[in-house]
Amino acid sequence: MHVVCPACMAKNRLPEQRRQENPQCGQCHQPLFPRVPIELNDQNLATYLSGNDQPVLIDFWAAWCGPCRMMAPHFKSIAEQRYDVHCVKVDTDANPISAQKFAIRSIPTLILCKGGQEKARQSGVLSAPQLSSWIDQNL
Repeated sequence: MHVVCPACMAKNRLPEQRRQENPQCGQCHQPLFPRVPIELNDQNLATYLSGNDQPVLIDFWAAWCGPCRMMAPHFKSIAEQRYDVHCVKVDTDANPISAQKFAIRSIPTLILCKGGQEKARQSGVLSAPQLSSWIDQNL
């Protein structure tokens, strides 16, 4: 499978069975699965989405948004627990091009992508168990 490094955006080839072994990037030697949500922006979101064979869960949020702040610990918990999905965050205020491209009308909005294409969308706050269940239903 192919995995894009969240630190340097290099594309890495990784055997499927090694994803739970804390693999590192062949170029910059940073973890490929850091177990925390990855902050992406207008410049690197498309590269990250199209280069990963695994699903990517995007949390579109803003710092001023109370519901976004309420959901942040639940989203972080999913990033720590699940090896089958990459968890990324995109600040809609700092990255208006990405927000426009994905037609974000309310936040928080979660979008599950696979192969660079949107597979499912959910707006509003979800707890970690609800979020995990939603991911399972849409993978």
